[in-house]
Amino acid sequence: MAESSANPDAPTELEETARIARDLIRIDTTNHGEGRSNGEREAAEYVEAELAALGLEPRIFESAPGRASVVARVPGRNPAKPGLVLHGHLDVVPADSRAWSVDPFAGEIRDDCLWGRGAVDMKDMDAMILTSIGDILRSGDLPERETVVAFFADEEAGGGYGASWMVDEHPELFAGASEAISEVGGYSITVGGTRAYLLQTGEKALVWVRLRARGTAAHGSRLIRDNAVTRLAEAIAALGRTEWPVRLTDTTRELLGEIATALGVDPEQVSPDELALATGSASGFITATLRTTANPTLLHAGYKHNVIPDLAEALVDIRTLPGEEDQVLARVREIVGDDIEIEIVHRDVGLEAPTSGPLVDAVTRAITAHDPGAAIFPYMLSGGTDNKSLSRLGIRGYGFAPLRLPDTLDFPAMFHGVDERVPLDALAFGRQVLRDLLLDY
Repeated sequence: MAESSANPDAPTELEETARIARDLIRIDTTNHGEGRSNGEREAAEYVEAELAALGLEPRIFESAPGRASVVARVPGRNPAKPGLVLHGHLDVVPADSRAWSVDPFAGEIRDDCLWGRGAVDMKDMDAMILTSIGDILRSGDLPERETVVAFFADEEAGGGYGASWMVDEHPELFAGASEAISEVGGYSITVGGTRAYLLQTGEKALVWVRLRARGTAAHGSRLIRDNAVTRLAEAIAALGRTEWPVRLTDTTRELLGEIATALGVDPEQVSPDELALATGSASGFITATLRTTANPTLLHAGYKHNVIPDLAEALVDIRTLPGEEDQVLARVREIVGDDIEIEIVHRDVGLEAPTSGPLVDAVTRAITAHDPGAAIFPYMLSGGTDNKSLSRLGIRGYGFAPLRLPDTLDFPAMFHGVDERVPLDALAFGRQVLRDLLLDY
């Protein structure tokens, strides 16, 4: 299945999921934020064609020129059951090609992996959705329940031109659905010799803020005590170095209990951070779900070496546990001080869905059918997904993009990272598991 890294366009017989994911990676859908994005319409038309080839009637919706989402409805065998939303997003974050080993948008096959921006976030799942639905329909069957298949624009900038707009402007498209499945959960980890798949049952809340300091504009040689840059630097250093306390939710408490069981230890005798670290590379996500995080991500001030600016700004990405947004914002105000202005740029809710029930049972059956003896661990995502938008319609969201991964791959580092890649056999595995889940549930 390996394609020559010297010639990524060399003809080869790729498994269909890998081929579609590769095609999507080769459509540069970089989301630059602030309403600017590439290629979403082209990607939407590609997906529309794939869905139409299955006999479905997909529709493209544009929230603004080029900001395109695609929705199709797949009938179910059991109309008495509530519908399911199966969704992905078509946009990706920017990639600096100078830091990559390959062209981020070439869709190169190397070392039995598909490389490129979007390989894990989330054109792999987009492809798995298309091929799992295709397998079912081409066999003459239907999913167990009616399934709304959606591919959204703008997820990487909060969904204002994608899922959030769709929910506000076209809620009828999701009528009858009670649950949703999308990205980030479903990948495998190994804990204490047990392979487990992380089912995302929660998401932290999101608060993006802009900090703004004002001072006196002056010549760079003067003595200026209300320097805006200095004032801002002190505020963001204080905020960035704040140690937020550990707070466990129902989801994280259950996850830590599962980890402790796999390790054969008493969760009351081992700290939450120690248990999280036992998950290996996945701890990069999991430790962040045990507490609030507040990371400065961008600084902007000044325009010339010898001019003291009167304004300095910083962007901070704050992720709180569900329901703690106001409490955390009040604490941020205390940390940065009253002379720093705080502007909320974007805010969205945290989520927690049930960690047991028919959907979780069906996920377990689908995984263990293809990986006998594996366990399912619920977990909370430190980031966010378009499930936040769907929650406004009362739809409970889960993250389940099933991938059986080698222990040597630092999978969480692939999200928004350099040299993003996914094993080819993991794509084929995910297609099969997702197909079985849709037929069962």
